[in-house]
Amino acid sequence: MRNTIIAAMLGLSVFLSACGAASSTRAVEAVEGYVNALAKKDEVALASLSCADWESDAIIELDSFQLVTITLEGFACQQTGTDDEFTLVDCQGKMLLSYNDEAQELDLSTRTYQVVEQGSDWLVCGVR
Repeated sequence: MRNTIIAAMLGLSVFLSACGAASSTRAVEAVEGYVNALAKKDEVALASLSCADWESDAIIELDSFQLVTITLEGFACQQTGTDDEFTLVDCQGKMLLSYNDEAQELDLSTRTYQVVEQGSDWLVCGVR
């Protein structure tokens, strides 16, 4: 009986770990999609990856990039924690911006993205 209980607890912990890893992956995928939508200036994708409370801010951010050419360099993200209802995702890499042959860089490591699960969707819902 004791071995059965131990085996059941071990199985449950493996199952719950797998669920947590899937959630982490989905949150990271949401942020990667969001940043790629900014780089591609894809308003529809950006809105679909933003929660309702953040959507207008996302569109304002997109508008600020309309006149520049954007390239992502060394871009990768990972979950770094949680805060209340938010999953926190940090990214590495740079957004290379070019306007009339004038180059600028935006260091993506200075931002922490707040991601929430709404229904079955993971959505960016703010930046710190």
